[in-house]
Amino acid sequence: MQVLELLLQITGSLGLFLYGMKIMGEGIQKTAGDRLQRALNFMTGNRFVGVLTGFLVTAIIQSSSATTVMVVSFVNAGLLTLTQSIGVIMGANIGTTVTAWIVSLIGFKLHVSALALPAIGIGFILYMAVKWGRKDLGEAVLGFGLLFLGLDFLTHSMPKIDQETLTFIKGVSELGYISILVATGFGIAITLLVHSSSASTAIFITMAHNGLINYPMAAAMILGANIGTTVDALLASIGTKAAARRAALVHLLFNVFGSLWALALFNPFLHLVDVLTPGEAGGTGIATHLAMLHTVFNTINTLLFLPFVHPFAQLVSFLIKDDPQLQSGVYRLPYTTASIQDTPELQILRAEKEIQNMASLVESMFEEFRQALKVKQAGAVDEMVAHLAEKEDYADQMREELTRFLIECTRSQISSRSEQKVGQLMRIVADLEDMTDDCYSLALTLQRSHHKKLYFNEKEMALLDPYLLLVRDFLVFVREHLEKPLSEEELLHAKNLEEQIDGFRSKLKKLARKNIEAGSDVKTELLFIDLVRRIEKLGDYSYSITESLHHMGTLKG
Repeated sequence: MQVLELLLQITGSLGLFLYGMKIMGEGIQKTAGDRLQRALNFMTGNRFVGVLTGFLVTAIIQSSSATTVMVVSFVNAGLLTLTQSIGVIMGANIGTTVTAWIVSLIGFKLHVSALALPAIGIGFILYMAVKWGRKDLGEAVLGFGLLFLGLDFLTHSMPKIDQETLTFIKGVSELGYISILVATGFGIAITLLVHSSSASTAIFITMAHNGLINYPMAAAMILGANIGTTVDALLASIGTKAAARRAALVHLLFNVFGSLWALALFNPFLHLVDVLTPGEAGGTGIATHLAMLHTVFNTINTLLFLPFVHPFAQLVSFLIKDDPQLQSGVYRLPYTTASIQDTPELQILRAEKEIQNMASLVESMFEEFRQALKVKQAGAVDEMVAHLAEKEDYADQMREELTRFLIECTRSQISSRSEQKVGQLMRIVADLEDMTDDCYSLALTLQRSHHKKLYFNEKEMALLDPYLLLVRDFLVFVREHLEKPLSEEELLHAKNLEEQIDGFRSKLKKLARKNIEAGSDVKTELLFIDLVRRIEKLGDYSYSITESLHHMGTLKG
């Protein structure tokens, strides 16, 4: 009965700790908002910037699993190259050590309830006082308090060491190198169970602080935790493209190889940590030594592998071949999450990147049509129509998948500002897909003119070219500004472009009517008016998108 009670106490304490970590991370994500997204934009920089990005994001959301799952999904979407992802994964491993430092420096040095209970109280007040506009900050503070309250309960729930337990632990720890391997295996198992190396590391530090395990065994468990944490990225890579599976394999190999060298040089490695950490590696000082060990291990591991990013990428590319059955014409956008930490704010960033790709698709379809206008052969126009039909079908898939993905984002805990932003993004997706429909309709109109031998006169074609270039410039403007809110000046420029397009439309329609009055073929001129009207609609949709972008810049949380 006592064993069951003890087990329930430890499980409840761990649950409170994990729940606190979860809502603290979610609250920080919502509070950080665009700043967190701007940090992620650095992913496209060099390997050193990638390491810094991975460190910062993981330190903020308190989960390397969440960061690596996002990296895998970004690679799968083509938003990150494999080489870029390696630096971010390395940085995420360093960032996850922040939890160990919080536990060691605050969790055991202060009376935790004196810190946790006020944090819970303040966080709850901020969370409930909606009019203050600090709900997201309140959630982060509340999570911080629950995390440390869970840690306090966990510390007091650990069983007291009696003579029998002491004898057993001593027997296991005196098996030489076998003890280290057993502890490593235990670290892997616990991390697989809780799906968080941050949480399992906190557990091991607490066990060591309470004297349940000695310093070497706790160190080996932490090394095992670094292997166990790779499971989330591996699970997230199931069913993805080869590039995403390679990113997940990078995470696994990086952590496994790192743990192997640390285990091979275990005693010298512990000695290095002891030299770098003041105080003895025992008693109250053991928590600090273990936090330092976690940081030193991941930092050395990163320094060792960072010069070999490209050979590392070549190795995983050799191990995981390109998928020959991959259907390039099928669009998929799975909503991937880490088991402990969901990252809805980062998922929205991923959706924004995909929307930029959709805008590029619209631009490429319009450019194909524009070039086809200069072609005189009907066969070439037929090929263009067939090609645009494939792209239009792909755009339909993108709209369906992106809409479902964005709805999935709103089901998670996101800020009110992000919820409003998702609504605007869904409107933009709808506008972009309508634009692909119009581009395809333009192609069909051109095809009809060729098949019926209804050719536009030279004056109409001469005036049509600057009209098309103006619309193309507007499409480029939209694509280039999708990643940031539109200022008042930029919106004014967009309005000016739309008015110029409207002016051209009126001028061209007037010309066609004059041609009809002068005796030109009515069917040809009506076809030309239909073409002009559909081109002008692209300008209307472009302006609608710029209005959405401007509105996103005015949103308040």
